[in-house]
Amino acid sequence: MFTDPLSFLLFFNDLPDPRQDKKVVYSLTDMIFLAMCGAVANCDTWTDIEHYGNQHLELFRKYVPLTNGIPSHDTFSRVFSRLDPVAFSECLIKWVDSLQVDLKDQGVHLDGKVLRRSFDKAAGKNALNVVTAWAGDLHLCLGQLPVKEGSNERTAVPKLIELLELTGAVVTLDALHTQKSTAKQIREKGADYILTVKGNQPKLYHIINETFARLSENDFNHSRVRRHTTQEHNGGRDEYRRYTVFPAPAAIGQLGWTDAQTIGMVYRERTVNGKTSQELMYFISSLPPKVRKLAKHVRDHWKIENQMHWSLDVTFAEDTSRIRKGEGPANAAIFRRLALTIVKRDQSEKKSMRLKRLTASWSFENLLRYLTGNQA
Repeated sequence: MFTDPLSFLLFFNDLPDPRQDKKVVYSLTDMIFLAMCGAVANCDTWTDIEHYGNQHLELFRKYVPLTNGIPSHDTFSRVFSRLDPVAFSECLIKWVDSLQVDLKDQGVHLDGKVLRRSFDKAAGKNALNVVTAWAGDLHLCLGQLPVKEGSNERTAVPKLIELLELTGAVVTLDALHTQKSTAKQIREKGADYILTVKGNQPKLYHIINETFARLSENDFNHSRVRRHTTQEHNGGRDEYRRYTVFPAPAAIGQLGWTDAQTIGMVYRERTVNGKTSQELMYFISSLPPKVRKLAKHVRDHWKIENQMHWSLDVTFAEDTSRIRKGEGPANAAIFRRLALTIVKRDQSEKKSMRLKRLTASWSFENLLRYLTGNQA
């Protein structure tokens, strides 16, 4: 990931340090480097990071000064509970931009995740919700933002989109974020969108529903209808999907949906342990009505659940994390997503995420290999 691990730290030189200058004993960038390495090396708490740092102190000193040794877990907790997570996220987004990843036709999936144990009853603080942008095929977290207390994902998503470089990408969002302003913003960023349509957009939903109802009367026998079916069998689960797409009616553009080209319908039938369930979903897109391409992006939206959210809970124990103080949960979440990206993008060996993190904790050389992407 980093040709030089220290080059990564350059993006944090201007990050505001929440401490008073006279009381600073440990460099903020040194602490970020230690926390990042710890997150890769199977450290899920500030205490874990402190112990891991002390075990490898001399090796760490080859990269960062650490004149005063390794900070205590209390110091990690205190600093990251006060560090502005939005400013921290912006630094990470700048680093991702520096990678110059080509997002043309790449799916970028935006979704929120609640950190269930991050609530603090004593402080009257609810569990934190974090919105993340995940490029599924690239195994890359493009950025994240915490949802402000008393707000919701609908306010955080536009702010995250504003920060991201999305040129050429295909942004997928669930129905909560199917808003005209969001569609316009994505197009202004040079990207395309695929937005799930449900009852929270009644006029749009009615047009799409009526259009497909009319088409179904003739069994979708229309020159501009395109259809595609898929079948999957995995672990006792059978899933059948039928995708149908059609050019967006003019009425949708008249409603103010920027550059809408396609409406789509997905019928899904799932059988698990002999029980069958059915689901019908609609979507709208700025992409032309090419059914196979649209089907892939619609299906890939779930990569943010399967690749990221699941891994964060199972491998990084995010849902059981007891980091609660101040901005600590939001900043710890950033380190987890950074570590997830670093480990997932390593293709040097066929190992599980859990085993890769363990090998990084066992060997400093393995940690450096994951950080640098050196597959030799």
